[in-house]
Amino acid sequence: MKKRFKQQLSMGLMLSLLVLLLAACSNSEAKADETGNSAGTELSLSEIEAAAKTEGAVVSVGMPDSWANWKDTWTDITGKYGIKHTDTDMSSAEEIAKFEAEKDKPTADIGDVGIAFGPVAVDKGVTVPYKTSYWDEIPDWAKDKDGNWVVGYQGSIAFLTNTKLVADPPKSWEDLKNGSYKIIVGDVTKAAQAQMAVLAAAIAFGGDETNIEPGIAFFEDLAKKGRLSNADASLANIEKGEVEMTLLWDFNALNYRDQIGKDGFDVAIPKEGSVVSGYATIINKWAPHRNAAKLTREYILSDEGQINLAKGYARPIRDSVKLPDDVSAKLLPKEEYVNAKPVGDYKAWEETAKSIPQLWQERVLVHLN
Repeated sequence: MKKRFKQQLSMGLMLSLLVLLLAACSNSEAKADETGNSAGTELSLSEIEAAAKTEGAVVSVGMPDSWANWKDTWTDITGKYGIKHTDTDMSSAEEIAKFEAEKDKPTADIGDVGIAFGPVAVDKGVTVPYKTSYWDEIPDWAKDKDGNWVVGYQGSIAFLTNTKLVADPPKSWEDLKNGSYKIIVGDVTKAAQAQMAVLAAAIAFGGDETNIEPGIAFFEDLAKKGRLSNADASLANIEKGEVEMTLLWDFNALNYRDQIGKDGFDVAIPKEGSVVSGYATIINKWAPHRNAAKLTREYILSDEGQINLAKGYARPIRDSVKLPDDVSAKLLPKEEYVNAKPVGDYKAWEETAKSIPQLWQERVLVHLN
């Protein structure tokens, strides 16, 4: 009996060890599935670069050549690493939906989404975390704590004014209120840029992402005075002189100004306050070229990548990057952003934003002709 008990004990121990080994393998595989690295280990940057070169391609969504000068970044990545690139332009929501819908047969590797969509992508479970070597230089508000999304460039709501139509272009919300020209905000019921303009006004008058009322009240007053226009502030309409003043992201306003002609337009960040937001890269959890996507994020946050974005009028997220004089001249002086504040709670803003379309319809649009 004693010998048999020892045999049973021995067999039991062996079975226990086998279970533990299988569990360890399973955990390792699960971690590899989440991180994209074999045996659950993090690859070094040099290993990621080597693996990316072997993959030989990166497929992006929502990162077209014309937006924020992505063109130069893709050219650099192809030239430096021999990685081919293709992009399909789409909205932030569409990017996340694509990642989720194609998980069994993925085609996309990386996307660029409005920062408010970063947490949405995490909640949907479609991202893989990757913290670049520049991680510590990224402000806390501009990154997911685990590296699921990271802001590459930032923007603030600005005033773009046609100085041929408006002799005294506004520099503050108070100036805006006291003018006589028509103002275009955009489609606040749908467009994120237009909704951020309302948030910018709210911030200027004591509100925040949890309290949009000061912004709604400001534009309600302008609407009652007949100061708001429903026209489209497209580049074509601005160029034709059909837009007196409009609110846009600073990188869009500066780009439009330079395309049409600096002498006829003024760009300003309102003195009382504005909002700072950004666009973040998300890496597809099922990316077919996962390491190429990680290397792309790494390059975007490098000095060269940040300068490329600044050439497209977007402000780099890394303050330490020294911009060439000709590139720096494309942007507004830093002192204009003293009262521009980043959104502190995107979960709260996500909820607040849901109420804006109805508030805008009931309190602003009803006063427009």
